[in-house]
Amino acid sequence: MKIKISNIKIPVEQNVDLKSRVAKEYQIAMDDIVDFKILRQSIDARKKDHVFYLYQIYLHLKNENEDLLKFDNVSLFKPKKEMRYAEWHFAHRPVVVGFGPAGMFAALYLARCHARPIILERGGSIEQRKKDVADFLTDKKLNENSNIQFGEGGAGTFSDGKLSTNVNDEFIQFILDEFHQHGATEDVCYSANPHVGTDYLEKVVRNIREEIISLGGEFHFNCRFSDFSKDEHIIHVMGDDIQLQTEHLLLCLGHSARDTIRHLYAKGLKMEPKAFSIGVRIEHLQSKINQMQYGKSARFLPAASYRSVVHLAKRSVYTFCMCPGGTVMASTSEKESIVTNGMSEKKRDKANANSALLVGINPEDFFVDNPLDGLEFQEKYEKKAFEIAGDYRAPANLVGEFLRKKVATQARSVKPSYPHGVVFCELERCLPNYVTQSLREALPLLDRKMHGFNDPDAVMTGIESRSSSPVRILRDEDRQCNIKGIYPVGEGAGYAGGIVSAALDGLKTAMEIIDTENN
Repeated sequence: MKIKISNIKIPVEQNVDLKSRVAKEYQIAMDDIVDFKILRQSIDARKKDHVFYLYQIYLHLKNENEDLLKFDNVSLFKPKKEMRYAEWHFAHRPVVVGFGPAGMFAALYLARCHARPIILERGGSIEQRKKDVADFLTDKKLNENSNIQFGEGGAGTFSDGKLSTNVNDEFIQFILDEFHQHGATEDVCYSANPHVGTDYLEKVVRNIREEIISLGGEFHFNCRFSDFSKDEHIIHVMGDDIQLQTEHLLLCLGHSARDTIRHLYAKGLKMEPKAFSIGVRIEHLQSKINQMQYGKSARFLPAASYRSVVHLAKRSVYTFCMCPGGTVMASTSEKESIVTNGMSEKKRDKANANSALLVGINPEDFFVDNPLDGLEFQEKYEKKAFEIAGDYRAPANLVGEFLRKKVATQARSVKPSYPHGVVFCELERCLPNYVTQSLREALPLLDRKMHGFNDPDAVMTGIESRSSSPVRILRDEDRQCNIKGIYPVGEGAGYAGGIVSAALDGLKTAMEIIDTENN
């Protein structure tokens, strides 16, 4: 008998054996349990003086026990559908451009269908990329093709590795399970807010690559996709020192491949501008976030996270990609530009919490006559941020001074974690006035939801400008663009907004190709 038990509450201060607790509560003999697994774990902190872990668990019992189904929270377990892998029968191997989450899961699925995909990645392998990132963080030596944005694993590799998403899809559990099977800890399979941690992401990315190679896949690192041409059904793909032929070109570019997006537009791919966001990274002491979220129960719980949004008259302001116990990263991929992002390791044990604090930007804010005008908008403000110091230090201010339209002279209780240091200044120097005004309106409103959020000592570091792509490459229901055989995929194409949604888009694109072949 296979059952699911939901809404199991365990006070966070109680250190209990969950399996024994469930067996006792539901009068199940321990030797009757064939398998026990956590399906979901979350934290209910709505009442700060009574914080609970909430569990949903799976039980496989030797014997039938219909009495268990009389409980309102017990039901028969419905197993997930097994992933289907058909055989690849096209004449040419598929070419996948980019090995971020979209490219990884597209290539992994295709490899398991014996398609032997060829992957072109403009950046280095994860081993080489770590060195390139370290060179920039320590000596400000930027490799414009291998950095925090570009390289094996994509931009998410140097982040918190959050695997949460607002998308509801039957294949999300498959993606979470694959992360675990390739090196992430088991809790990513069941946590309500799963995260890998950048220290584990390196292992996951490498293991996925090795599986693809074991199945006949082929990798070309430090190989930038430069051009294509098409005759009949064959696409001729050009990269650095390589020429390939394929019937299926998957463009998993990432949101920072501006040169490639511009080239594709010039080659005739249809595109449209899309909304995106811009703002800052806000840093608080993690201890204060823990207290804000969990009250006196904080000492029993891991580093707290948050997520919030306020809707102003004309715009929304929201937190994004919150990194508990993490650092603000120098994440540019272009010289003389400043881009911030957040990163944390699995332990989330650094002093500060950081999150993007973003203001929505609509096409009418930047569109003039070209669907790529959003790229120009991003570049303009990233360069303005660099010009303030001229040496990769980031512009910043403290919340207290920012709200009073003053400039801080030094940090107080919250020490900025940005690796190159910060320069305190008016943030209007590197952000549109309507963005800074929206932030001033939103901070007190966010504080009503999360008391302490507008702590005057909190640090605002600019600029966060690449939470999503400002352009979308148009595609049909079959996921091909106006040039057949070319598949725009993931964040860079405008169809995802995070690790899991990008991975899902890559997976579904590969599945569409296989399904088309077999129909």
